[in-house]
Formats: sequence, C-alpha cells, structure tokens
Amino acid sequence: MGPRYCPSIEDKIVRFAHKESHQLFLEPEGWQTTEVYLQGANTSLPEDVQWAMVRSIPALRHAEIMRAGYAVEYDYVLPDQLHAWLETKKIEGLFHAGQINGTTGYEEAAAQGLMAGINAALKAQGKTPLMLGREQAYIGVLIDDLVTQEHTEPYRQMTSRAEYRLLLRQDNADLRLSHLGYEVGLLPKWRYEAVEAKRRAVQQEMERLKVTNISSANGTAQVLADFGLEPIENGVNALQYLRRPEVTYEVIASLVPPPEPLPEPVAEQVSIETKFEGYIAKQQQHVERVQRLESKVIPPDFDYDSIGGLRNEARQKLLRFRPATVGQAGRIAGVNPADISILLVHLERRGEKVGQA
Repeated sequence: MGPRYCPSIEDKIVRFAHKESHQLFLEPEGWQTTEVYLQGANTSLPEDVQWAMVRSIPALRHAEIMRAGYAVEYDYVLPDQLHAWLETKKIEGLFHAGQINGTTGYEEAAAQGLMAGINAALKAQGKTPLMLGREQAYIGVLIDDLVTQEHTEPYRQMTSRAEYRLLLRQDNADLRLSHLGYEVGLLPKWRYEAVEAKRRAVQQEMERLKVTNISSANGTAQVLADFGLEPIENGVNALQYLRRPEVTYEVIASLVPPPEPLPEPVAEQVSIETKFEGYIAKQQQHVERVQRLESKVIPPDFDYDSIGGLRNEARQKLLRFRPATVGQAGRIAGVNPADISILLVHLERRGEKVGQA
C-alpha cells in the first residue's frame, strides 16, 4: 500500500470527494531561487494534465512548471529481518536504513541513517551496538516498531506511537541523549560537559528549593501582588509553591533568589521538572517495570518449538521476528501476556541448566 500521510492530488479527490475545496500552499524552494513548490498538489498525472491543472488556478494561470511531478515506487526489506541495531540478520555487517526498511519521511530516514552509521562504526571497532529504548528517544520507538510489528503500509513516526511521551520532551533531549552521543564519539567533550553542568545546576537548584521556605513577611505580599498573585497567609515550601500552575520560576527567584542568577534553560528545566514531578515519577516507575523484561535476553538460537503450551500463532511470530529480549517479544502482535509467562518459565529453566553445566 502507498503512504497514508502524503497522498497525491488524484488520491485526495477520491478519498475526500465530500469536501468542497482543497488548500494548496506556495512554498519558496530557497533563498537563492525563484522556484516555488506547490504543496498539496503532488501528483504523477500525465504532464499535459499537470499543466492544465496548475494553470486552472487563477493565481497560477501564468506559472511555468520547472519539473513535472512524479511518483516513486520502491521495494523494501521486511524489517523483521533486521536486528534492533539495524544490521541484517542474514548478512553480517550489512546495515539498512531509510525507505528500504519500509518507512516514509525524511526524518525517519535520517534517524535510521544516524543509528545504522553509529552501529556500523561500533561493529568495525568490535564494540557493543547502540540501541535506544522506547523511553529514551523517538528513534527508539521508531526502530522498535519496525523490528517487532508487521507493516502493511510505509511507516511514519507519530508522537502518538510513543507510550512515554512525558519523558520524550523537546526540553530534555540534551539531558537524555548527550551522554550517549559523547560515548560513541559524536559529541565533543566541551558540549558534553556543558550539558552535564546544566544537569548539575538543575539538581542543585531543586535541592535548594526543597529546603527553602517562603514566609508571608518581608515584603512577600507586595512581590506576589506585582505578579498578580494572592498573598501567602502562612509559610510555604519553595518547591511546593513552584508546583502551583500560576507560579513561575521568575516568582520564586524574586522571593528567594539563588546565589547566582540561573541561565534561562536551567530555570525552565527546574520549572518543568518541578511542576510535572509526580507525573514523571509515575511514568518512570512504569518504565522500570517494563525494563525488567527488557533485561531478560533471549538467545538468538532459542528453540521455540521445544516450548510446550505456547500457542501456534505466538510460536510462528516468535520464530519469524526472533526478538532479542522478552520485552521486545511482548510487543509483537499475536504474542499475548500468557505466551510471555510461558516463555519466561522456559528461559529460567534454560538458565538453570546452563548454570548446572
């Protein structure tokens, strides 16, 4: 099937026949060119039809077409033939990234290219491959979905596919991933150290606020009034006070200033982590429960046929996808919690036998 999220104009006419109109956008191709891309009218209709269609639009009646629209048809490798580090299972040393894995979209291709490149380099150095978890990055969600699910159409990464969206925020991307970039040699030391300094500054400020109380005296009422806030009747903990939706870090810094003014990114991070601390903690607890299954490795040569009580559908799916961990196995369509329980029992027995040997 073709990509769901970027249909051609001829597909849209059929799919949205009930609509009375369709928006098009004129997008400049760049600063140094007069070419304009007609967004929303991508097509592979015959060239003479494209000319007639474009010039039927009043604003484009004198437009010239520099390059006619065209369609792309591409083959792809079933992504269940890939390890979670994007190396092919059948040919050692061959890594796949992009549309060949059944994805669509520039960002998806770039993300896979980055990970395939990292892991090809790590393999050449004899090092362990880098695999990002679903709780670490959207790249982790993308690759995990590819290698554990069946796909009937080109895959597009959506934020809704991630179950840990509260952890995968834009504001904490540097804190989540910089240490990994530094470990694989893609991030310079000064950049890594700057991120770690930010991490320490955030932690130190949150610790300071945790042991700081705001009294109702010493001009507090006037400061709060300047910010449009109600006065504090009794003393309150600074960290608890910052958790209130209407209270910004600027208010806290005015009431109980830090030893030195905080850089804006640090202040923003303190505010976010404080206000969402309870929700983040709950999501982190769920991550830790799931990671217990992720830490249970399934040997590549594991004999699923020897497991009694395993449903045929689950056995077939496990033999096809060959998941690397129990957590990965649990995300395969057709493998239910009962199958996972049986698998865990057999893995534990296998571990005992290995230990006795």
